[in-house]
Amino acid sequence: MDGKQLANILEARSVKPTAMRLLVLDTLIRQEAAVSLSDLEGRFDKVDKVTLYRTLKTFEQHKIIHSIDDGTGSAKYALCSEGCECSPGDLHVHFHCQQCKRTFCLTDYAIPAVNLSEKFVLKEINMVLKGFCDACSD
Repeated sequence: MDGKQLANILEARSVKPTAMRLLVLDTLIRQEAAVSLSDLEGRFDKVDKVTLYRTLKTFEQHKIIHSIDDGTGSAKYALCSEGCECSPGDLHVHFHCQQCKRTFCLTDYAIPAVNLSEKFVLKEINMVLKGFCDACSD
């Protein structure tokens, strides 16, 4: 994906396309599994961890990425689908491989609807399946 296409993705979500944001977005697009802040930090020669963290938080606020709590103690980040608003209806299941430690978005599997009492207001749902990915189950 070229720089103009990356910039268009950011601008469509009202995010100014800075050099760091374009670099991070390009890196995220190339991932097949969700990545942590430290994973991203390790992919760049010299990067300010605070700037990288702020970039991820900006992307998350503008619904370019979503964060995943896969139970490892380190948040993982993955791209949102086009048109995603990260509302409970947009959420999907994630799969965490217990061997290679990668976490995958299973976008074809929606999180089942939950009927809560009127006393509760649903804001977030997290469903993580755990086991072995296809590469590790051989």
